[in-house]
Amino acid sequence: MRYSYFLLTLSLFLFCFSESAIAAESEIYVVNFSGAISPGSADFLKSGIKKASDDNVACIIIVLDTPGGLAESMRDIVKTIFASQVPVVIYVAPGGARAASAGVMITMAADIAAMAPGTNIGAAHPVGAGGKEIDKTMSEKVTNDMVAHAKSIARKRGRNAQWVERAVRKSVSVTETEALKENIIDIVAKDLDDLIRQINGRKVQDKGVLDLDDVKTMILKETIRNKILKTISDPNIAYILLMIGLAGLYFELSHPGVVLPGVIGGIALILAFFAFQMIPVNYAGILLIVLALIFFIMEMKILSYGLLSIAGIISLLLGSLMLFDRSNPEMQLSLGVLIPTIVLVSGFFVTVAALVYKSQLSKPLTGATGLVGKIGIVKKEIMPDGKVFVHGELWNATSKVSIPEGAKVRVVDVVNLVLEVEPVE
Repeated sequence: MRYSYFLLTLSLFLFCFSESAIAAESEIYVVNFSGAISPGSADFLKSGIKKASDDNVACIIIVLDTPGGLAESMRDIVKTIFASQVPVVIYVAPGGARAASAGVMITMAADIAAMAPGTNIGAAHPVGAGGKEIDKTMSEKVTNDMVAHAKSIARKRGRNAQWVERAVRKSVSVTETEALKENIIDIVAKDLDDLIRQINGRKVQDKGVLDLDDVKTMILKETIRNKILKTISDPNIAYILLMIGLAGLYFELSHPGVVLPGVIGGIALILAFFAFQMIPVNYAGILLIVLALIFFIMEMKILSYGLLSIAGIISLLLGSLMLFDRSNPEMQLSLGVLIPTIVLVSGFFVTVAALVYKSQLSKPLTGATGLVGKIGIVKKEIMPDGKVFVHGELWNATSKVSIPEGAKVRVVDVVNLVLEVEPVE
């Protein structure tokens, strides 16, 4: 009897499990991606592919439109595609879209590569940050590395390795019909429904046959985390956030109680360090920038005749130049961002330090200390105690000599809210 219950329970479990598996496999995940390939966008695509594998869906379709982007982010995406447990379909769409530069390697790494009419693929020659050319020696090194990587991807997927080498070395680009003819892609589809119809029943190496009859499509959208990381993972934006954060904290330390600059600075620093998780950072550069902040703070406390400010500016410049990995051309700071930022931030630090130091040297104008040296009138004869009218207020006063009512006196000290005065000759 117990054995029968066990078999019944096991059968129900297997039935429910198989039903959930069938339900999962009857779905297609769709990811719409447009824009540059960055650590943030790579994180979005990788999380989508991982979710598709975890949920055991029929396949995942990435609708791609990109001008290219960072090589390291592209390599991360390619590795995730190769490791996917479900078929990955790259679809360059809609009409007018492109898969350029790093997008070429991502497209060719797909289990199934497709393009829409009116699209193009190619122009994969590596460039530096902001589209700038790399110096000759570094360019040759990076290009050879990219060619080897691209050819290995093409051969793994059985695609045209000779063409992808030309795309990297000579920046050649082709239309969707030429790409299909040259064995760069597998399918030309006019829209998503046409793509699903064409890949239905297609055999995918090591992943079985696609059965897409009566499948449902679900679009995976970016999370808030993905959107934030996509925005701030650019080295130039991360650097600006770091500078804003340091400037805000510096202002709060020099003017305690203002609050707002410290809050803004703290948020900017958190966002900057969040971006640094995805960007290769040289920590010697961060230490030099922190040392620059220390020099500027010391300038407020120590009379250095500007030497500490100069040391802070030099440290800030060196730290900024060393902040990101110089061996990766795509991770270098743009001079159009670096120079203005250094000038503005250094000017801000020096100005605040000068104002603070000047305020420390100036004579107090308010409070009890500010009364010293002021002239008043005796309102009640001082012998030795009395009252005087100073700075619009009536004060208790004392003097070493007797002073008659109506005489003018000068404040020489303030002790426990009692003015010590002397007669004005």
